[in-house]
Amino acid sequence: MVWVEADITDFDSFVKYDLWHDRAVFHFLTNEEDRKKYVKCMDRALNSGGHIIISTFAIDGPLKCSGLDVERYSPEKIKNELGASFKFFKSISETHLTPSNNEQKFTYFYFRKIG
Repeated sequence: MVWVEADITDFDSFVKYDLWHDRAVFHFLTNEEDRKKYVKCMDRALNSGGHIIISTFAIDGPLKCSGLDVERYSPEKIKNELGASFKFFKSISETHLTPSNNEQKFTYFYFRKIG
């Protein structure tokens, strides 16, 4: 196993992966240019046919997390962000209960890299 610590908008992977799992990073990218850099990085880092699981705040989820603005996603919105290089398969909704007993609505998205 190799631990990599990097800015996701500036990361250039030196290896290819079969799985990209993002548990609550993408929704913190509120700048369109940063999201494009993220998608480009993900595209470069994944093998053809690689699996993608991205968890974001749901379209009816919170507007902020830990005082930071977030983007919220529906299946259509995230498909538009990722583009034609990634095939959408499924989304699952979840309501997370925080330690302070507040609900946070998430959506998990499953894609595969095409080509």
